[in-house]
Amino acid sequence: MNPRSGASQLFLASEGLYRRRRLANRVMTAVMGIAAAIAVIPLFLILFYLLQKGLRGLSLDLLTQDPNRPGRPGGGVRNSIVGSGIMVGLATAIGVPIAIGCGVFLAEFGQNRAGLVIRFLVDVMAGIPSITVGLFIYGLIVLPQKQFTAFAGAVALAIILLPVVARITEEMVLLVPRSVREAAYALGAPRWKTTLRIVLPTALPGIITGVLLAVSRIAGEAAPLLFTALGNQFNSTNVFHAMDALPLRIFVYAVGPYDYWHEQAWAMSLLLVTIILFISLAVRAIFGSRVTVRQ
Repeated sequence: MNPRSGASQLFLASEGLYRRRRLANRVMTAVMGIAAAIAVIPLFLILFYLLQKGLRGLSLDLLTQDPNRPGRPGGGVRNSIVGSGIMVGLATAIGVPIAIGCGVFLAEFGQNRAGLVIRFLVDVMAGIPSITVGLFIYGLIVLPQKQFTAFAGAVALAIILLPVVARITEEMVLLVPRSVREAAYALGAPRWKTTLRIVLPTALPGIITGVLLAVSRIAGEAAPLLFTALGNQFNSTNVFHAMDALPLRIFVYAVGPYDYWHEQAWAMSLLLVTIILFISLAVRAIFGSRVTVRQ
């Protein structure tokens, strides 16, 4: 057998294999690109539809005035904006510390049976419908107090937020390299101080992202607030009384009989999405540089 002919055959075979692999790589890359485009198309369609429908109802009065009586055009949703800010902020203050503590425990100390049980319960909580959470808080807080309160609504939102932040915190802490912990241990740092001073700052960008995702979710929840905060036609900052929120007002106006209600519902939907966008950008701008320096 001629060595040159054998080498040429081997070269032709390898070249054919290389071409097939390159073709398969290009095809799969194109398929994944198409899948990514399809995944983001609904987002752009939603934003386009909100801009088309919501810009007509946006005005300064919408942001600075309280609702008029039904049937009288005009008015605004200042009370709903204030109420949403109070309840979402209170829910974040209640739920985030508990959720982060739970996630750190599962990541650092939950490699046992107790951690397995807690992890399973957190996953179950993440799948509970929000309206069920609202009914639970209705029976737990509203009925004994015999009145609807913004505090009850905030507790319901905190329960919805908790499993999301806890699981994302666990995953982000687990992504911190083991060598980082071992370096701290080698310098004599105890485990709790290593977790607080080394691990958590390193995982902070991912944790912040998880908190933003959870806040974005609870900011648009209306079902649990129907059974807890109820809503209010007037501007109120007392968390122990009924309080309005943007999702509640959107629901009421969207199913209402008046055309100007429908326009304001679209404007509030656009406003809610815009607020969430600005919160995300602001948090990243504030904490991004600090995270970089600490890392």
